[in-house]
Amino acid sequence: MQLKQIPRDALLKPLQAVSGIVERRHTLPILANVLLEQKDGRLFVTATDLEMQITAHSELAGKQDQAVTVAARKLQDLLRALPDDATVNIETSASKMTVRAARSRFNLQTLPAADYPRISLAQEQQQSITLPQRQFRGLLKLAEFAMAQQDIRYYLNGMLLVIDKGSLQAVATDGHRLSYASIAVDGDFTRQEVILPRKTVLELGKLLEDSDAEVKIDLLANQVRFRFGSIELVSKVVDGKFPDYNRVIPVGHAKQIELTRSELLQALQRAAILSNEKFRGVRLVLSNGQLKIICTNSEQEEAEEELEVGYQGESLDIGFNITYLLDVLHNLGTDKVVLAFGDANSSALVTMPERNDYKYVVMPMRI
Repeated sequence: MQLKQIPRDALLKPLQAVSGIVERRHTLPILANVLLEQKDGRLFVTATDLEMQITAHSELAGKQDQAVTVAARKLQDLLRALPDDATVNIETSASKMTVRAARSRFNLQTLPAADYPRISLAQEQQQSITLPQRQFRGLLKLAEFAMAQQDIRYYLNGMLLVIDKGSLQAVATDGHRLSYASIAVDGDFTRQEVILPRKTVLELGKLLEDSDAEVKIDLLANQVRFRFGSIELVSKVVDGKFPDYNRVIPVGHAKQIELTRSELLQALQRAAILSNEKFRGVRLVLSNGQLKIICTNSEQEEAEEELEVGYQGESLDIGFNITYLLDVLHNLGTDKVVLAFGDANSSALVTMPERNDYKYVVMPMRI
């Protein structure tokens, strides 16, 4: 492979787009590498962890089609360390890659491109959706924080995507809280559900832009493909049955209060300083005209915050994990939030005023 006088960023940008999924320690040494391919007047950079594969390309004309694999992190760190306006020359021979820039020269070890394990794309395409990247990124953000981490119920370590008629829904739960978000999409689709792995969701959150440029989502047999800008991401889906989220979302909670999101968030952040580090409990005490937020810890320290609310009715004393409340308030881009309660043993519901496209359910805890 020969690349002459190429701007540093023409190689660094696609490399940065794909290298987030490269595992540092893996049983297959070649998975620490990226695949560089010169073809059709472009340079394609591919990384995989065997569950997900990302390819990004750069418009770099080359004389002939060639391919090689090289250590992803080392090449990325070298290019980052060069000046922004540097031009780079790359040559490969036998099992070495030489990278030259001005008076710098680096020799990196390579492995054969033929040995690189690619994810083969399923041929059977079921449905496709096209929507603005900003909209899809916003949908993922509203649900991703509720995904489980390393739960034995492996299907919770990811996000459920549901296509149904003219809507795209995202649902995530860790068994203690559930986040549901929905957006309208163009088209009339057959209902279909897929569970995206946690790593795929987080990687999409990094790569998608806050712009109206489109992302195309192709649902394949046991795979989902996302194409946007110069990037193609193919991910396997989690094989499992996601819980029936509609049964979890409470309806008809009579005790409702509307609060300024930032005011509630700041009060909870202050109270959290004195919460028990292990259990992270907070008491919400609701009475006529006021909401008290109370945190205590094992050193008998206590924080109490009072907020004025337009509530008249039966009083309520209910406990929650304060982290679960902080998470949702951090991620909602709205001025006001509505909290709805049943009794001290019922899940609470967090919504946005006059919108039914977002619901957050959080289970109570004994304090």
